[in-house]
Amino acid sequence: MKKQNASLSEWLATLPSLIWLTILFLIPTLIVFAITFKPADPFGGIGSGWTLETLRQLGNPNYPAIIWRTIWLSIVTTTICIILATPAGYFIARLKQRWRQIFLLLVIVPFWTSFLVRIFAWKVLLHPEGLIKKVLVSFRLVQGDTSLLYNPEAVLLVMVYTFLPFAILPIYAAAEKFDFRLVEAARDLGAHQLQAFFKVFLPGIRRGLLTAILVVFIPALGSYVIPDIVGGPNAEMVGNKIAQRVFVDRNLPQASSLSAFLILAVLLPMVAVLVLQGRDKKAAPIIGEEA
Repeated sequence: MKKQNASLSEWLATLPSLIWLTILFLIPTLIVFAITFKPADPFGGIGSGWTLETLRQLGNPNYPAIIWRTIWLSIVTTTICIILATPAGYFIARLKQRWRQIFLLLVIVPFWTSFLVRIFAWKVLLHPEGLIKKVLVSFRLVQGDTSLLYNPEAVLLVMVYTFLPFAILPIYAAAEKFDFRLVEAARDLGAHQLQAFFKVFLPGIRRGLLTAILVVFIPALGSYVIPDIVGGPNAEMVGNKIAQRVFVDRNLPQASSLSAFLILAVLLPMVAVLVLQGRDKKAAPIIGEEA
């Protein structure tokens, strides 16, 4: 009886969130998938009947290149952010409380400024007359006619800058709870600093790493403003094409098909992370029993 009451209480506590997610996430997602299989209306609406023509149009030679660019930019952005954020989280977690708060404040400070303002600031810096271009030219690292704007590399740079704090915070949160005496024990047993870092510290903050990967990779896939401002036509991503199909071409089925691709690209890594976390939870009792 107590178990039934506890289960009922859990369901009642979960019900508001479940209703919220159903109305604002599940139903709109199903509508997007449904529109994918509808024909486009000449007047910018949704035609009657069902068709697979919209999916066939994804074979347009421009789409595979844009989809591939979106995927590799998101993967590289996530990889660079994790590589930079992991030692940063480790370093901040090892600081004294006072310095830890100062460095966390420095990580959070960019959020105090408008997202658009920060992107336009990078556009000014990367402009042909901007500071970065002048410094690189003065050191003869680039030619005077080299363009730092309107290319995938500029998009990658700004995306890494934008999403790096999102990677640092979950890794720091996991590192703060990590028992660093394990690293010291590994050192006492003969492990080098790097060996202790990779074989003891990183497995100990696995959940923080997985969370950091998700919170960077998912918004990177849907990036629209960054490639639109600093990328130009040669660095379009799927988000830019969705906006173009909705506001310019008025082709809602094609926009829905591209959105469905993004939804699947987001859900698959989320499911993978949930599976990995489920395995960790199952492995924890086994480890405890062996101990």
